[in-house]
Amino acid sequence: MVTIAIIIITALISIIAFSNEEVFRKFIFAPQYMSKTNEWQRFFTYGLLHGDWMHLIFNMYSFYLFGGIVEKMFNNIYENSGNLLFILLYLSALPVSSLVDYFQNRNNSRYMAVGASGAVSAVIFSSILIYPQMGIGIFPIPFHIPAYIFGPLFLGFSAYMAKNSNDNIGHSAHFYGALYGLIYTIITIPGIIPHFINEVF
Repeated sequence: MVTIAIIIITALISIIAFSNEEVFRKFIFAPQYMSKTNEWQRFFTYGLLHGDWMHLIFNMYSFYLFGGIVEKMFNNIYENSGNLLFILLYLSALPVSSLVDYFQNRNNSRYMAVGASGAVSAVIFSSILIYPQMGIGIFPIPFHIPAYIFGPLFLGFSAYMAKNSNDNIGHSAHFYGALYGLIYTIITIPGIIPHFINEVF
């Protein structure tokens, strides 16, 4: 499965970077440095890094739960090219989800970011369009929330936190990654909007 391959590659690079400062420094998302050196590959490589074990495990576990759903759907529709479309969703979500942060922080030498959260959010929201009635658990809520309800709540929360928080979490990347996942899925999966409406109503 492509999902498993992405998890393995991301985990390996993240674990190496935990103890290798040079790898971490070369891959990190640093807008001011990028604008001066044109190292645009950092729009992708930062997704291979994570701040710590908890960050890595949470992102990769979330991706594992939802990635298989989206990967299977693309393969069912497009067969041989399904894997390519799934990979493209994940990889393209990395720069798309971080563009706003890049332009807002081109002159901020202290701003740096790591993690695949934007790409993972894109995959999660793609799966929401595919299975809007599936339950999504949010700790510490003791019950699952239907995906079609979780989606708007997550977007609203991320938009609010992006404007009002200072917790070093990439809420902006979560928000734009999620929106991109919706748009990408609408474009690439025929009839997904009528399917979503039929499932919800």
